[in-house]
Amino acid sequence: MKIIEGTADFYIAEKTAVAIGKFDGFHRGHQKLLGVLRQQQDQGLLSVVFTFVPSPAAFFSQKIVRELSTITEKRRIFENAGVDYLIEYPFCQTIADMAPQTYIKDVLIDRLHASCIVAGEDVSYGRGGAGDYKLLQEKSIEYGYQVVLVDKVICEGREVSSTYVRDEVQNGNMECVAKLLGIPYHVSGKIIHGQKFGRTIGMPTVNLLPPNDKLLPPKGVYYSYTYIHSKHNSMPYDGMRLPSITNIGTKPTVDNHLVMGVETYLYNFNADVYGDEAEVYLLSHKRPELHFANIDALKTQLALDIESGKKYHGLS
Repeated sequence: MKIIEGTADFYIAEKTAVAIGKFDGFHRGHQKLLGVLRQQQDQGLLSVVFTFVPSPAAFFSQKIVRELSTITEKRRIFENAGVDYLIEYPFCQTIADMAPQTYIKDVLIDRLHASCIVAGEDVSYGRGGAGDYKLLQEKSIEYGYQVVLVDKVICEGREVSSTYVRDEVQNGNMECVAKLLGIPYHVSGKIIHGQKFGRTIGMPTVNLLPPNDKLLPPKGVYYSYTYIHSKHNSMPYDGMRLPSITNIGTKPTVDNHLVMGVETYLYNFNADVYGDEAEVYLLSHKRPELHFANIDALKTQLALDIESGKKYHGLS
């Protein structure tokens, strides 16, 4: 997959099929849309995913907008899906002010050579998000492209959307999130050194500090499984699905700032994985974050959590 990022100066000479969207969370609706895009590849068209970086919501917001998928996670998803081109178009005031008709002509036709545009019924683009599916259809006659409408996916009686997924993540309803995504919600990143408290009490953990813009579920303990990708690509655990239990909570950093961290205990595992990449998949919320009167009370609760996780994963 070729990634075009940080520039509005690009051109694809071959005919393309283009999918437009934020693709935050890559839920089942997005997956359906990408399936239609792959069908256009079978017709000889190059597949293109067009998205904005930062997202319009993040651009206009005065605070951090936490999203379901980081840029790195999106790139991995699109590459695994067999997309030919990923356009990470730099969102700015100029593109925000662009008329929808201009966006179709200058971007989709002149730069991307679109022969087919794949879109959901709620697609929006151009100034104020005024461009819609109807305008794409109207202009298709003038510019000679095909528009393929992808219907919404329904789950639990509600249309699957990034908003729906976000609501359930914030509620800690990880089972529902897994239904909407097709896989459990996950957090990824490099394994870092923590305070090593778990090691001192015989419960060593792996620690991740996710990006500030990654949406996390409520603080607490979650049943999980973890993949660790060895930087040496030669360790026996590389790429294995490892049963685990994960705490999401506030952690102090080396500069004494408090940040949200992801701390995971892996069953029957004691390898040195600092610097490796990890993906932690959150399966079910076990309990909320608790505060303890002393270390002994904390150790007792952690032992109970670990034993509960063993039962959940069928290890005891």
